Amino acid sequence: MRLLLSLILAFTVAPVFADDAPPETGVILSRTYDFKEAGRPMEYALYVPKHYNKKKATPLVILLHGLGSNPQQVIHYAGIAEQAEKRGFIVAAPFGYNSGGWYGARGQGKEFGGRLPKAANDAPDNLGELSEKDVLNVLELMRHEFNVDPKRTYLMGHSMGGGGSLYLGMKYPDNWAALAALAPAIYSDPAEVEKIREMPIIVVQGDADTLVPVANTRRWVAKLDELKVPHQYLEIAGGNHFDTITRNPQMIEEVFAFLAKQKKR
Repeated sequence: MRLLLSLILAFTVAPVFADDAPPETGVILSRTYDFKEAGRPMEYALYVPKHYNKKKATPLVILLHGLGSNPQQVIHYAGIAEQAEKRGFIVAAPFGYNSGGWYGARGQGKEFGGRLPKAANDAPDNLGELSEKDVLNVLELMRHEFNVDPKRTYLMGHSMGGGGSLYLGMKYPDNWAALAALAPAIYSDPAEVEKIREMPIIVVQGDADTLVPVANTRRWVAKLDELKVPHQYLEIAGGNHFDTITRNPQMIEEVFAFLAKQKKR
């Protein structure tokens, strides 16, 4: 009888404890969810700080990877987990359907600029639409599972993900308190930032980047200046497209410091 009572108590108490805090904190997790619109499970990466408290609204960064990359690679950039832990941020990195969906920034289909990129060969015809939807799905998953602060939810990305951050930031401005675009690969008109002229943006670019030319990023920054969009621009002398972003914890710290100052009105 005592054994039975102990088992009943154990199963009664355990869910209460699990409800107070997620089962794993302080580590980078690989997760999947049922992506109904795509008809398949979809991967995402997650970091929850050790002292996450469900009773306290917590800042969230949605982090977008670059072309040919994936959620695990981008969330492992030097400084990401460390800054998330230091500042008490949750970080979630969607896949964007696959390694080259562009998060919808280059159209809702799979032929970008009139050509079919390698990453889209085996993708559905609505690759861009699904890539965009995946980001929004992961955002909703975070809001459902955690006590996410809607006034401190940020969008950040590198390369294709940097372009995706600007695109999704402009398309869904109500979701974000600020944007962080790292070497942003974006091919639309910079004048579109008129839509979000009140939104804080931090842009990072290496001036020796051969994949995302500094001249294009400077065009966007010039438009931010012209429209008086609140922003910070970090141009790194001699910086390239990869190590300058992926192995630069000092820069990541500056990006997180910028985001931490921003709160939606």
